[in-house]
Amino acid sequence: MMRNVLVTGGCGFIGSNTVVCLSQNGYEPIIIDNFTNAKRSVVADIERLCGRAIKFYEGDVKDPFLLRTVFEENEVETVIHFAGLKAVGESVKNPLHYYQSNLGSTLTLLEAMTDAGCFHLIFSSSATVYGNPQYLPIDEAHPLQGTNPYGRTKLYQEEILRDLAMSDSRWRIALLRYFNPVGAHSSGSLGEDPSGVPNNLFPIILQVIQGLRAKVQVFGSDYSTPDGSGVRDYIHVSDLALGHVAALKKLDGMVGTKAINLGTGQGYSVLDVLDAFASILGHQIDYEIVERRPGDVPACFADSNMANSILGWRAMKTMNSAIKDSLRALKHESKITK
Repeated sequence: MMRNVLVTGGCGFIGSNTVVCLSQNGYEPIIIDNFTNAKRSVVADIERLCGRAIKFYEGDVKDPFLLRTVFEENEVETVIHFAGLKAVGESVKNPLHYYQSNLGSTLTLLEAMTDAGCFHLIFSSSATVYGNPQYLPIDEAHPLQGTNPYGRTKLYQEEILRDLAMSDSRWRIALLRYFNPVGAHSSGSLGEDPSGVPNNLFPIILQVIQGLRAKVQVFGSDYSTPDGSGVRDYIHVSDLALGHVAALKKLDGMVGTKAINLGTGQGYSVLDVLDAFASILGHQIDYEIVERRPGDVPACFADSNMANSILGWRAMKTMNSAIKDSLRALKHESKITK
C-alpha cells in the first residue's frame, strides 16, 4: 500500500525532483504549489517522469481552508515542507515579506497538521542557519546564527519545530539542512529555472550561456579563500531528493527533532565552478568581479557524516555531473519554449 506524502512547494526545483523520487520509491506524493517560483509545465514533466498522474492542489500554504481540504481528502502520513522564499539578497531588501511568507506558511501548516492528526514532518532547512562558519567543515553541532533575514526565517522555523516537538511527544521531525542544490533530473527535465531574476550561481551561468546576460557577476574577490571568491558546497539535486527518501524511511524511529546536514563535504569557489563549466563547454564564460553581496559568508561546506550514519545516505554525484545535467535541462527548456 502506498503511503501518502504531502509535498508543499512540490513544483519547485528541489520539490519536483523529490516528488519524482518519492513516486519511484513507492510513495504517493500529493503536491501543493502556488507557482510563485515554479512553472505550470513542471506538473506535466513530473507526471511524465512518474509515468502516472500525481494529485495536485494549486494554492498557498498560508491558506488554512486549502490545507483543511487537502487533509480531509487525503490520509496524509507525512509532510515534506519545501514551500518558502529563499533568496538571500531579496530577503535583505524585503525582510517583512520573508518573515510573513516563511513563518506564516509554516505556522499555518503545523496547525493544519495538528488538527488532522499528522505528526510526521521533514522540514526544508538550510546551511544558512550556521551563519558565518566558525569552523569547516560544518557539522550539526556548529553554533546557530542567522546572518540575513532568509537565514533567520529558517532558524526561527527550526526553533518553532523544536518547541512543538517538546510540547507533544507524537511529533517526529527531520530538519534537513541543505547546502547548495544544483543540477537537474538526468532526463533533462526539472532543472533550476527560477521566476524573475535568478539569485543562484548555476542559473546565472546558464543565462550567460544563452546570451540572456552578458557576464556572470562574481560577488567579491577578497574573501579569505584560495582564490578570493566565495566557496560553497554544491550538491546535486538528485542526491538531495534521495536524502529526503532516506529521511522518510527513518522518520518513524526519530524522537522529537533531528537536524541533519545534506551536502557533499567539498567546497568549490565561484571561480572553480566557472572553470568547470568552461572545461565541459570548451570555452571560457565571461565574468566580472563586483562588490560583495550583503549577507554572504566567505566559505560554507558540510560535514555530512551524520546523514551517512543515521540515514545511510551520502552524496554520490560530481560537479561535472551537475553541470552536464544542467546543460541538458537547458536544451530541454529551449525545446519547450520554441
